[in-house]
Amino acid sequence: MSHHRAPISTDWPYSVTTPGNRDWESTAVRWLRDLLPARYAGYTTLTRHPVLLARHAQLQIEHEIRAVRVAMQTCRAELPTLGVADPTIESTIRLYAVELDQLSRLARGVRLINEALLASDQAARRRARV
Repeated sequence: MSHHRAPISTDWPYSVTTPGNRDWESTAVRWLRDLLPARYAGYTTLTRHPVLLARHAQLQIEHEIRAVRVAMQTCRAELPTLGVADPTIESTIRLYAVELDQLSRLARGVRLINEALLASDQAARRRARV
């Protein structure tokens, strides 16, 4: 039976059990897979290798952060030319700010999981040598 320990940090994803618990990696894989576009679920190389999945999720979120920043920075210049009213532009900027906060939190969670997966892999390699 799996027992939840105190989270590693406040950025540790709630739905992922902490390292040391049975099946923690499977909860991490599910969480990481959910961060990616659905088409990535079919790539068994990613789903069978959690470290690769975490790396790809990190890259995906970094790209999303860049895209949202560009969208936010260009709102006031580009949206009026599309006929978007000022109140809607301001609302859009607030939406992007919220999304940046969420993506930043997700990115921190992915980094923590990646570090834990790498530590777990190193520990398994050490045990295999003994």
